[in-house]
Order: sequence, then C-alpha cells, then structure tokens
Amino acid sequence: MSEIDDLAAFAVLVEAGSFTLAAQQLGCSKGQLSKRISLLEERFSVLLLQRTTRRLSLTAAGAALLPQAQALLVQVERARQALARLKGEVSGPVRMTVPVSLGETFFEGLLTEFAHAYPDVQIELELNNGYRDLSRDGFDLAIRSDAAIDERLVARPLLAWHEMTCASPAYLERYGEPETPQALAEHKCLLNSHYSGREEWLYHQQHELLRVRVSGPFASNHYSLLKKAALAGAGVARLPSYLLNEELADGRLRWLLRDFQTRRMPMYLVHPYQGGLPKRTQVLADYLIEWFKRSGEALDRL
Repeated sequence: MSEIDDLAAFAVLVEAGSFTLAAQQLGCSKGQLSKRISLLEERFSVLLLQRTTRRLSLTAAGAALLPQAQALLVQVERARQALARLKGEVSGPVRMTVPVSLGETFFEGLLTEFAHAYPDVQIELELNNGYRDLSRDGFDLAIRSDAAIDERLVARPLLAWHEMTCASPAYLERYGEPETPQALAEHKCLLNSHYSGREEWLYHQQHELLRVRVSGPFASNHYSLLKKAALAGAGVARLPSYLLNEELADGRLRWLLRDFQTRRMPMYLVHPYQGGLPKRTQVLADYLIEWFKRSGEALDRL
C-alpha cells in the first residue's frame, strides 16, 4: 500500500472509531489495518493514536494530521464521482478504426441515425485495412477478423459475411447468366488484386469443393471499386454480403449461383480491456451491433 492509502485508512479509522468497523469498510483484516497505521507512524516518526481496549484517541500529532487525511478522502471521492459522471455522459469523442469497405457501409447511418440520437458524440472514423494497436494508437473501438484478435482485446460478435457472386442485369442480358461455377471461366470476371490467388474462385456444394479459373478486364484491391465496375456492367464480381443490401434489393445487381456456398468469415467489434466503457463508446458499440443485425436480416429476406 502507498502512503496515500495509509493516510486514507487513518482517516477512515478515526471516523469509524474502531479497528473492527474501519477494517470492514476498507475490506481488510484488523491486523492488516493495525499494521498500516503502525507503518504510517514509523514513516512520520510520531504517535498518531492512543490505543486502549475501550477506545481510540488522537495524539497531538494525530489531530494535526487528521484534517489532511480527511481532505485526501474528499478528493478521492470527488475523483470517483467525476469518473462516474464521465462514464454516464453521452458526449465527447470516440475514435474507431475499421476496414475500408466495411466502414463505408454504415457511414451514412452514423451521419443520420446515430448523430440524430447522440448529437454530442464526436466520431473519428479511420478507414484502414492495416493492423492498428488500439491502446498504443489511442482508438476506442475497432472491427477485426477473428485472426486478428489478441488477448488484450474484448471482442463482441458483429457479423459473419461471405462473398456473393453478382452481376448487373445489363451484363447478364448481353452475356447470359452462369448456371454453375465452371461456367464463370467463359465470363468477364472482376478480380480482387488484394488476394494472391485472385484468378481462382472457390465454391462449395454438398461438401464438394469446386475450383474455377477466372479472368477478366479489371482488378482492384478495393471492394467498392469492384462493386462500381459490376454496377457499370463490366463483369461478374464476388463481393462481401454486407456491401450488397441495397443493390440486390432494388435489382441493380443480381445474386448468381445461390446454390453454391462460399467461405463465411466472422467479424468482431473489439475494444481494449478496461473497467467499463464510457457511455459514449458503449452507445456507439450498441448502435453498430444493431445496425449489422438489421443489415443481416434484410439480406436474409432477399
């Protein structure tokens, strides 16, 4: 225990009037409390208390020290109350880092729904596909894949997404709709240059793994650009399910090869371990989880 802790214990002891009551309030034994007071007396080289079997009484040195110890208790309580108010306030900045394409999906909701509900929360949203150390770099929240989660982070399930094969009605009218993954070899495919195996697309059906060699006129490491190319009729794309709610719902893109599955990939909302999130961070985390839940339910209805 520090000297400040011992001073606070001294003030509690005097107020309680007995070692038994004070030890109960401090969550320690009578012997531990007695030792702390003795150490405090040794440190100041004075006797603070006259101890008898019936009562405690302050010495002159104890009476001189008591106001300072009591003031210390008041400051500790004020600090505790200030932190409690801070956690309860729905205001202030929240810093968050997320993958580029994922952040673009809920950005509009942050500007409308969330900002309307919590106008005093200021969000700094970093779109970054690289790894960021949340504690070192000062971030409150992040979205990560399961492979990137470490023991220093608290993780809450957010979504499990998969790539959906899609194309525009204009492209399909011109080139026809592929009925099997193998038919993609004859189509113009839009490739993701982020992956080294971008020219091999994998599908599953009834425990069978299908590998298809594809090619096409355009490649990019950015899902949003691949989606724009698909909307423009440039070819067939494989895009994350979280990017396609509106385009599939209004018919601007069509979901192809629905009977063939692609790998599902979980994502988590994470934050550093701490003794409870500030309210402003908690409400943003809750909003994002609810937003992705609604998004997944909308996709399931297609």
